[in-house]
Amino acid sequence: MNITPPPDPVTTLADPGTPFAVVDVHKTLGNIERLAKRAERLGVALRPHMKTAKSLDIAALMHDGPPCPVTVSTLAEAEAFADGGYTDITYAVGIDPHKLPRVVALLRRGVTVRVLLDSSEQAASVAHAAREAGLAVPAQIEIDCDGHRGGLEPDAPGLIGIGRVLHEAGCLDGVLTHAGESYFARTPEEQRLAARNERDTAVTAAERLRAAGLPVRTVSVGSTPTAHAAEDLTGVTELRAGNYVFFDLVMAGLGVCRVEDLALSVAVTVIGHRPEHGRIVTDGGWMAMSRDRGTAGQAQDQGYGLVLDLAGNLIPNLVMSAASQEHGTLTTRDGADLPDLPIGTRLRVLPNHACATAAQFRGYHVIDSALTSDAAPAIQADWERVTGW
Repeated sequence: MNITPPPDPVTTLADPGTPFAVVDVHKTLGNIERLAKRAERLGVALRPHMKTAKSLDIAALMHDGPPCPVTVSTLAEAEAFADGGYTDITYAVGIDPHKLPRVVALLRRGVTVRVLLDSSEQAASVAHAAREAGLAVPAQIEIDCDGHRGGLEPDAPGLIGIGRVLHEAGCLDGVLTHAGESYFARTPEEQRLAARNERDTAVTAAERLRAAGLPVRTVSVGSTPTAHAAEDLTGVTELRAGNYVFFDLVMAGLGVCRVEDLALSVAVTVIGHRPEHGRIVTDGGWMAMSRDRGTAGQAQDQGYGLVLDLAGNLIPNLVMSAASQEHGTLTTRDGADLPDLPIGTRLRVLPNHACATAAQFRGYHVIDSALTSDAAPAIQADWERVTGW
């Protein structure tokens, strides 16, 4: 485990200015190991999506030897991971032709960067860039498995034509799909069905391309819910997921993980009381937590997050129920009394959506819950995040 010690003297979560992001490395490692073992049982390669953590230090927890294959959501991530020695990267956002020079620059460095597309215009741009550069620009065709976002239907008339344009330029790598609607699959059976549909859709598209004489090397699927629900990935070559590294309240609400598994939290400080309104006020508003209210449609609405004490113990019935830019409002459920939390008390808040909350910060203060149960855990390391696009 690659942990860079913080500057002396060693500080605790009681010391830095709030709000700040906290990562529990013990829980992170447990989440990483869980999905790695599952991918091994399913017989597929795991290509972690770094869009959640955006951290080279966290990526280093995923492999003991050479850097593992990764997925990214921005070219800034691709460039940062290439600088960190990662040479097998999938850029899993539809390619903007204006970004192809940056992709080519990475390819010239010996870094394999796959791009994603779902239109003949994008395919033509990739083929042109490849011929101009005199090298292959590996591309995957995005397949829509659930109507969530981009991609072609597996039986789309244009699929073969796009594949042929890419193949003739030496660029066709395979197909990729993402079961975005699995985030609304509320039961284990719904999640298993989403995983099966995700697999079947990708494999069907790959078989159509192959039947047309086009090579398909990669069949890529994945989302955090389906990665943990899949029972059979026959025909799939790799599994992608990103949120699982930290998990969040949305995933806990779906039953993909337990609240105890959440590895990311935000440290805040109590700055006021409004007992006449049943409120406690903190210095962590939506600029710290994000505006994501992903649990609002679930059986249990968790507001903007559940509240822990600084040591990581859940405070019963206390919820971050409202937020303005720099203020967080804590209230209780079911008529419970407000806990006694004097001004200056430090707390931690578990987020609805780890990706959105992590994006509010430049880095993480790292603790290890396996080492201490102190009221103010020691900061074991400070890890930077990749920012920008």
